[in-house]
Amino acid sequence: MELGFHLPIFDIDGGTEAIAGELARVGPAAEEAGATWLSFMDHFFQIEPTGLPAEANMLEGYTSLGFMAANTTTINLGLLVTGVTYRHPGLLAKTVSTLDVLSGGRAVLGIGAAWYEREHHGLGVPYPPVAERFERLEETLRICKQMWDAENNGAFEGKHFQLAETLCMPQPIRTPPVLIGGGGERKTLRLVAQYADACNLFASSPDDVAHKLGVLRRHCDDVGRDYDEIRKTVLAGSPEATQTGRDEFVRSMYPYVELGVHATYIMPPAGKPAQWIDDIAPVVPQLADLG
Repeated sequence: MELGFHLPIFDIDGGTEAIAGELARVGPAAEEAGATWLSFMDHFFQIEPTGLPAEANMLEGYTSLGFMAANTTTINLGLLVTGVTYRHPGLLAKTVSTLDVLSGGRAVLGIGAAWYEREHHGLGVPYPPVAERFERLEETLRICKQMWDAENNGAFEGKHFQLAETLCMPQPIRTPPVLIGGGGERKTLRLVAQYADACNLFASSPDDVAHKLGVLRRHCDDVGRDYDEIRKTVLAGSPEATQTGRDEFVRSMYPYVELGVHATYIMPPAGKPAQWIDDIAPVVPQLADLG
């Protein structure tokens, strides 16, 4: 099992002026630890599940990934996950392409249907009903696929989006893998089966994840997709970076490895995330030994 780091909190020791320097240390710390993934959220207000108020610090995701591209060399970079409502899909494809070129082929398109209603209303971003958001998500996935096909610069005609040209130059160095986040059984996991290279689920319990993966397998069967082609990842919280905490975390991941989960993503706390990454790093070879 591989390890990745997901950073949802930007309340850094030293205040706003210290954020850039701390993030510049986070990237190299993650790479030195042997992690294969580094991500931010795609939010503009802080979200309540972090335990912090909306007024807490939050950085724009793709700008932050561009900064991390300049401060890393090997780790994959993405948002967990891009809200489909926030950017026109043609511009999103161009943004991710730019990140891929400037990072040397390390961009991943993590994407989902979006959910934070307060943020949308607060910033004046349209918040369509859930059914429409999923329609827009599917069209966005199709548009990105077309934008990243150098042989197809033609038009795209959808229900919600119409593009006269899908020109995207330069093309990404590596066609960005698509990760769809969420465990919705009727729509989200069907889109994973149809379009994604990877999925991301909450590591709520091995039984829950086993059930979700069973649903995904059935969707794959329905659309003729090889289930084993899809990379399975879980978001697993913030383990304590102590010897006891590390050992407990590794033990807790073993059932997920048995389910075929390829990677687990964990979240540094506020304060000094680079130091926390250094302290948690010994779990990387232990997770690798699990399978």
